[in-house]
Amino acid sequence: MIEDKNQQRTQLSDLGEFGLIDHLTKSFKASHASTVKSIGDDAAVLDFKNKKIVVTTDLLVEGVHFDLSYMPLKHLGYKAVIVNLSDVYAMNAEATQITVSIAVSNRFPLEALEELYAGIETAAKIYNIDVVGGDTTSSTTGLLISVTAIGVVESNDEVYRNGAEPTDLLVVTGDLGAAYMGLQVLEREKEVYKVNPNSQPDLEGYSYIIERQLKPEARKDIIKLLKDLEVRPSSMIDISDGLSSEIMHLCKQSKVGCDLYEEKIPLDPQVISTCEEFNIDSTTVALNGGEDYELLFTISQDDYSKIKANPNFTVIGYMKEEQAGIHLVTRADTKIPIKAQGWKNFNA
Repeated sequence: MIEDKNQQRTQLSDLGEFGLIDHLTKSFKASHASTVKSIGDDAAVLDFKNKKIVVTTDLLVEGVHFDLSYMPLKHLGYKAVIVNLSDVYAMNAEATQITVSIAVSNRFPLEALEELYAGIETAAKIYNIDVVGGDTTSSTTGLLISVTAIGVVESNDEVYRNGAEPTDLLVVTGDLGAAYMGLQVLEREKEVYKVNPNSQPDLEGYSYIIERQLKPEARKDIIKLLKDLEVRPSSMIDISDGLSSEIMHLCKQSKVGCDLYEEKIPLDPQVISTCEEFNIDSTTVALNGGEDYELLFTISQDDYSKIKANPNFTVIGYMKEEQAGIHLVTRADTKIPIKAQGWKNFNA
């Protein structure tokens, strides 16, 4: 959190728009055969032959989606890519290309954008995607990042939100709530820093939840695993806005109800201990925290035997007829209607 006052600063005006694009993207190389033309023309050219294409876009705004007082720019670049790839994988598709557009104010020197793009490049290498275009412009309100992700899926393999059936099982990958609790720790240390700028953040014991907030991972591995297990989800969504919101999306689109079992919700021990420290209910955090980027999906009961021994999956619920409603079944075996209280844009 302590700023290095001696950093080299190269003004963006020294390069100009096209010089900046050339500088930031000079190390990006295309690795997919579907990338016919990448950066350097009026548009990218992609060839996917007979497969179906999926496209998704997310916009991240400084002061709304991220706080640069504790979000390193390299981590931000990485995360900006991940949140888009997660949407592609939620369609049961393979991510292949992205475009990256930024709006940046004059308080950012070239070196800051190099850090941002280093994170983008790292994500592109790890997830094997091509960066094929984008745009840069100026901003009077800080930093804005827009990433568009493109993916491909074999015909009839794509999975939507609207395919769940009554009696299907509700399954989640990984664990929930860690990103939200990581954010709470970072916000607390920010307030301490405001009071005493010479203090160093105390993050010992919080490594897992901090990483889940600053450097999340998209579950590309799950798409391959499901294919290897010969399991095709009946519906699927990624958990960006909180478990409760995503369950309601699946139920609304599929016209089904759901019983979610509180005792089955997977929580990391660090999440539980940090919730106790902050005096926050861990179930509430899992339901409403968001930014976990795990996958939530439904499967036929016939497929249960294929996933039951796999540590990547937890069955957390049971889909019902629409008129049964959407409920949390508590540890005390009472039913509480689920309401979406996760991330909402445009809140006053």
